[in-house]
Amino acid sequence: MSFEAKNFDGLIGTSGFSEIMLKNHFTLYQGYVKNVNTLLEQGDPGRRFGWEFNGMRLHELYFENMRNGGAGSPPDQIAPLMDAFKTIGMMRGIGWVVLYLDRQSGKLLNVWINEHDVGHLAGCTPLLVMDVFEHAYMTDYGIKRADYISAFMNAIDWNVVSSRL
Repeated sequence: MSFEAKNFDGLIGTSGFSEIMLKNHFTLYQGYVKNVNTLLEQGDPGRRFGWEFNGMRLHELYFENMRNGGAGSPPDQIAPLMDAFKTIGMMRGIGWVVLYLDRQSGKLLNVWINEHDVGHLAGCTPLLVMDVFEHAYMTDYGIKRADYISAFMNAIDWNVVSSRL
């Protein structure tokens, strides 16, 4: 069994995301897929597997919840959480911002994930994923993370986010 990298070329042309930045980001993602397959082929994925696998999946969720031009609007239960989501994205450091649904309690939770393989909420479903590692924005925005976050928010495909809900 091996994983195949998904094609996200449809995002090229998205306002606020240069072609070079997107292609570099796609190449990084493809590296995670390749490394997951290599570790599986070796038969003993070991400790590094969580890093590579989550790097693959988080990038898939990230690219999938974006669309050239964005689409739809946030569901009523998610909309009030978006200011906090953006604020978390502005925290110093690198990582991910994930809006999770805890299906057991029904609660929506905005969470900072520092590393791919650390800090995820067990049993929760990622609804909205934003990459805030430097590779996601430095090419186009330098250190202006707020401008990247604004561009990301305008590129969200809320229909995808709603389907995850």
